[in-house]
Amino acid sequence: MVRCTVLCVLVKILGKFETDMKEFKIYQIDSFTKERFKGNPAGVVINADGLSDNQMQKIARELNNSETAFLFSPDSKDCDGVIRYFTPQIEVPTCGHATIAAMYAKALEEHLDSCILRIKTKIGILPFEIVKENGDYKVIMTQGRFELSPTFNSETTNKLIAALGLAKSDLDNKCPVQIASTGHSKVMIGIKDREKLNDLSPDFNDLASLSKSINCNGYFVFTFDSDIPEVLTYGRMFAPAVGINEDPVTGNANGPLGGYLIQNRIVEYADNKFEFNGCQGERIDRMGKVNVKVKIENTLPVLIQIMGDAVEVFQTEIKIG
Repeated sequence: MVRCTVLCVLVKILGKFETDMKEFKIYQIDSFTKERFKGNPAGVVINADGLSDNQMQKIARELNNSETAFLFSPDSKDCDGVIRYFTPQIEVPTCGHATIAAMYAKALEEHLDSCILRIKTKIGILPFEIVKENGDYKVIMTQGRFELSPTFNSETTNKLIAALGLAKSDLDNKCPVQIASTGHSKVMIGIKDREKLNDLSPDFNDLASLSKSINCNGYFVFTFDSDIPEVLTYGRMFAPAVGINEDPVTGNANGPLGGYLIQNRIVEYADNKFEFNGCQGERIDRMGKVNVKVKIENTLPVLIQIMGDAVEVFQTEIKIG
């Protein structure tokens, strides 16, 4: 009789524990590619309502992608949902490839038709467009307001290029070294040679230390040395200060690059529009392509959008109480 009572109590406790657990659905998506294991992988938690900051950080650390996106129900009438982004170490205000991944996963999960969703981010409410084509999806991300900081002084530039393993002679003279941002800033460093780009072996400790003094965590090294007419640039992006030694394909680097090229009058354009494709990830065998569109008014960039493909790698569930 005693044994039965104890067993019944235990069953009730375990049943309650199981009931208190909530199941969260997770997608792993490769962005800026249609080939699995290429492009940039991102985790996406589709139904993140109820997760704490600490739990989101732990999930991002466990998945160990450069970023994991968390999708929440709308918290006001002026948006269709809320999105937050975590690296394995910290929360970041916005992320290009994780946005592409999140909207792609949402489209798959909800069987969406072409639509525009107004999603609340840490940098404001932005329109993200889902384009349905032949039973699959592309995603267009409108980025935040473009900003361009002054060119670095020679002392900072010298420290920066030394940390990247570059010499002054490697730099493309028409490309000033400065910070560009559409919500998550990156240092733009133009160099002459694609072979040099792929041979880079940065000192990540020096880059992380330098990030503190310049207040920017990402370093985007790019070149116009392309052998494909439809590809304007190749790039690599390093962000060791936030736990990302090298990001495979970076929407929040290629997008600001478009504004940088226009504001510095490095490229030509027509009808107040500039569009190009940027490739990234070649060196680490995760090649992906970002399509960038810039709207221009009075010779200045006023709107920047990136578009990318995506592909599902897997989906799973995790129970958290």
